[in-house]
Amino acid sequence: MSAHEPSRSTTRIERPDDPSQPIEPEQSLGELLGRVSRDFSELVSTQVELAKVELQEEIAAAGRGAGILTGGALCALLAVLLLSFAAAWGLSEVLPEGVAFLIVGAVYAVAAAALVPMGKARLSRVRPVPEKTAETVREDVRWAREQMS
Repeated sequence: MSAHEPSRSTTRIERPDDPSQPIEPEQSLGELLGRVSRDFSELVSTQVELAKVELQEEIAAAGRGAGILTGGALCALLAVLLLSFAAAWGLSEVLPEGVAFLIVGAVYAVAAAALVPMGKARLSRVRPVPEKTAETVREDVRWAREQMS
């Protein structure tokens, strides 16, 4: 927006007492349509920019979370693998080897059954829909309807 163009937040159109009278009688229809076109273009550009910023923030948060999750998962995988063998061989001193490995496998199956839903819940918190932009668009539509009535 250039310095000489009025913005919606600073320009308030005073309505005449008589609703049959034009709001701005000194402007021609062409000027009014041009202004509506500029205002609409500016509104769309602003909304697109807002959506971009909002989505970039959500994508960055999801990316950081995914990176940390991946690093943690890799470390956990290696630890689980090594500790599983150690636990199974330790149990094989008092139980048959097959039973010892089965017990260790069952413990990890229970742990996985508990961790998977927790991970899904965390990922579901990421909002790919630009909530602020959607609300702003609704507000703009309400404002435009008020200006036309």
